[in-house]
Amino acid sequence: MIGPEIERLIQLLAKLPGLGPRSARRAALQLMKRRETLMVPLSEALAHAAEAIRTCPVCGNLDTRSPCTVCADPTRDRSTICVVEDAGDLWALERTRSYRGVYHVLGGVLSALQGVGPDDLTIAALAERAKDPAVTEVILALNATVDGQTTAHVVTDRLAGAEVAVSRLAHGVPVGGELDYLDDGTLTAALKARRPF
Repeated sequence: MIGPEIERLIQLLAKLPGLGPRSARRAALQLMKRRETLMVPLSEALAHAAEAIRTCPVCGNLDTRSPCTVCADPTRDRSTICVVEDAGDLWALERTRSYRGVYHVLGGVLSALQGVGPDDLTIAALAERAKDPAVTEVILALNATVDGQTTAHVVTDRLAGAEVAVSRLAHGVPVGGELDYLDDGTLTAALKARRPF
């Protein structure tokens, strides 16, 4: 029904998060309908990005600069390091414009099922960075999953030699959230992390 080039395009699009086979077919169809205005510029942008993107040697962020834009910014507060699972989490925190420190990307979380151990992550590099006397706090901004919490405990253990405060993001009721829609774990975390009003 369709040529192998189009089938390959659909298969590759379907590998993107949030796109299943049906959504990938719709996206491919839109790209083909708008070849000159969308498909060609997109393919050029992808090719250029594939060559230009680098992993920051300091924090592990993905950027076209080395060191990355965050690490190269002289106005950042280098006394706090925010630890995240991947670059997507770093970008999400940057969108809030509420954190002015630096980051450390672990490159994943510990997972016995997926065979990811401490040596597969950049925990050792984080421990080295935390030894810098200028660093006073490490913020663990890891997902509130079993693997995320396990990773947080291992990171905390590895930071024991550094003289830094270790904190984590608060968990609980989101802004605008309604209690009857929240799961039991979120409500429990919110109750335990309550604070004066």
